[in-house]
Amino acid sequence: MKRCSETTCSSAGLAYGTRSSMNEVLLDLARITFQEQSTIETIVSRIMIHMQSLLQAERCQVLLTHEASKASFSRVFDLEVQEDPASETYSRSVAYENRTPLNVGVTGHVASTGETVNIADASGDERCDQHSGLVMKHILSMPIKNAINQIIGVVQLINKLPPGNESGFTKNDEHFLEAFAIFCGMGLHNTQMYERAVIAVAKQEVTLEVLSYHATAPQEDVLKLMQRAKVPSGQFFRLHDFKFDDYGLYEDDTLKACLRMFMDLDLIERFNIDRQVLCRWLLSIRRNYRPVIYHNWRHAFSVAQMMFAILLSTQWWKGLGDLDCLALLIACLSHDLDHRGTNNSFQVKMSSPLAQMYTTSILEHHHFDQCVMILNSQGNQILSHLRPDEYKTVVTIIEEAILATDLANFFKNKGKFAELVESEKFNWADPEHRFLLRAMTMTACDIGAITKPWSTQKRVAELVAGEFFEQGDLEKEKLNITPIDMMNREKRDRLPELQVEFIDVICLPVYEALCKLSPALQPLLSGVQNNRMRWKTMADAVIVSAEKHKKANGTGTGIKTATTTSSS
Repeated sequence: MKRCSETTCSSAGLAYGTRSSMNEVLLDLARITFQEQSTIETIVSRIMIHMQSLLQAERCQVLLTHEASKASFSRVFDLEVQEDPASETYSRSVAYENRTPLNVGVTGHVASTGETVNIADASGDERCDQHSGLVMKHILSMPIKNAINQIIGVVQLINKLPPGNESGFTKNDEHFLEAFAIFCGMGLHNTQMYERAVIAVAKQEVTLEVLSYHATAPQEDVLKLMQRAKVPSGQFFRLHDFKFDDYGLYEDDTLKACLRMFMDLDLIERFNIDRQVLCRWLLSIRRNYRPVIYHNWRHAFSVAQMMFAILLSTQWWKGLGDLDCLALLIACLSHDLDHRGTNNSFQVKMSSPLAQMYTTSILEHHHFDQCVMILNSQGNQILSHLRPDEYKTVVTIIEEAILATDLANFFKNKGKFAELVESEKFNWADPEHRFLLRAMTMTACDIGAITKPWSTQKRVAELVAGEFFEQGDLEKEKLNITPIDMMNREKRDRLPELQVEFIDVICLPVYEALCKLSPALQPLLSGVQNNRMRWKTMADAVIVSAEKHKKANGTGTGIKTATTTSSS
């Protein structure tokens, strides 16, 4: 009797100890959930460590569901007992994230139904994955829900410890795991809300920065533009000429030339655009370009002129239609709005607010956002007379066109477009074909300086290089890193070599493909080919000079493999 009493007391003490440990763990989880604002990786890691330690499981997984398909998983976090909880492993997502989900038959069922599954003998259960390298004995799986009772994930424990345990996970384990799942759901919900708040703050910072620098054009500037002499013809400005150079134009002349492009494409009449609103919009667009070396208003204007010349010389304006032409002209004028003179890579390196807002095409998304902001601002609403469906179409095309100026997107599209024109299967009625044509034409316009007469091309290339070198200086100063040769002013002698590779990798494929669709664009291709010869001659001269220096000093040439640059 005494022995039984001692056993009872021992069991009671063990239960009390376990519950006491559980309470301590839950208090710690409450602190993590409500006091610490961290990443999803950190929250899940801390919860998993507590969960596995208290419930004694050989392996633990937390699987987060896809928003679109609750039966599949977007992220998988995995923790094995042999991994040391004291190690820094748990502070790095790469150590335990994105492993293969185990027992998808079980976890998928839990995610779909919300039911808890407790399997005491997994050896004969066909839902269990016995080919993972881990012998499955016991499985306990439970849904994770957010604050509004939606299933956002699944927690799974595998094999109750110690190894000789044959009974599996108990009802008590289920109760404890339920508590963990609740805290996990709350932690995930709070963390997601926190991450959204961080993005919102980043957007606010960008917006405040932009608004502090830019403003809608003053009314007096609008009136001055309207009251001046009538808009000269396109022939006067040479807007139809592929050799057009804005270098000799006054600032106000660039605005008048833009008005002429809208007039000659019949966009003002077709879409009932108020002349004063159009003038204000053009002035506001110009105002929203920063005075950087290259990606400024003059570049945007030149890109728009190239688009205008292409649309008219090829007669593509007929196949594309008025809405597409309107969207493309707006996109060209807006495609580098608020450019800072640094590229996407720099935004990521600096962890800028823009880089926090967008994961791909960082600057291009920002340019589009600025475009829409101006289009929607009071007095700049040149699309106000479009029907809702027309407005939606135009804005969609503007977004696609601006994003197409990211060369990363060009590489995704060029193969499809080249195959399309090679096979002579281009169809104006096919939306995908039209999308590819617009995207490739945007690239052709953006890098259009490469097609110009040599004097223009050389001047523009030096402007691009100057802007790149300023970014390289910033990388040295602020990041303490050596910039790539394209950004390094100490490597400026490599400009001809880099230009040749830029032409070979990007420019020639663009213009060759477009020429196959319309021979009217042959002058552009010829311009690229002529400029390549010029740059190649200069690059060869650099090599010869380096060889002479090598012989004189007994050293290497210092010439390295080229990396792509851009004249866009």
